[in-house]
Amino acid sequence: MTGPSRDVAPVRAVSRQVSRVEAAFRLLGRLRGAPVLHPDGLTCEADLEVPGGGEPWAVPWLDRPGRYAATVRLSRAAGLPRRLPDGLGLAVRVDGPDGPGSVLDLLLTTSGRGRVTRHLPLPRADALAGPYSSLVSYRVSGRPCLLAAFPRRSRPAPVHGDPASLARALSAGPLVFDLCAETPDRSWRRFAVLTVRTPLPMEPNESADYDIYAHDAQQFTPGPALAALRRAAYQGSRAGRR
Repeated sequence: MTGPSRDVAPVRAVSRQVSRVEAAFRLLGRLRGAPVLHPDGLTCEADLEVPGGGEPWAVPWLDRPGRYAATVRLSRAAGLPRRLPDGLGLAVRVDGPDGPGSVLDLLLTTSGRGRVTRHLPLPRADALAGPYSSLVSYRVSGRPCLLAAFPRRSRPAPVHGDPASLARALSAGPLVFDLCAETPDRSWRRFAVLTVRTPLPMEPNESADYDIYAHDAQQFTPGPALAALRRAAYQGSRAGRR
């Protein structure tokens, strides 16, 4: 009798923790009336180009050249004043990677470049000053690897991560990011180019409810790390806003 009880106890503890996370994010979402993290952002039209060629990825949508419509939300995690460093977010929704009606969401956060710091969020004031990382591993054709977006520096002045500053920057031209996957030797290999173009008529606190677990692609899925807690946070935040 004692063996099964000991086996069940950790499962119950995780379940309680998941429930607490969901309840906390539901309350915060209700109070804010916006996403709990990254409450204010700029949502934009974008396109994503997969160049194809080179070593096969064994991922259907990456092994054929193509261009996809995308929606991007650029945001600040805590909503701090624009000149202060904040965790900057890059949320990407790709339409049709696995055919009509399919959707792929990517959520990336400003991070470091090193082998350890690429797993950690890094507050930043300039949206183009460094990489954005998935922080936790994806499964790309069964292989665990991080994803990252490297902005191309297209203008000398800093581009602050608040919606107004981003809109001004986009009025001068698109923002371009190289999307990369980590290789076995911890270098980066590009799989697509993301071009962020025109702001959409959405309020800063509106979001498209990006969810990497609900919207993935064949052989291109988020890994299991912290999956239950992150799902609970997404669900709680959405339920609270509604």
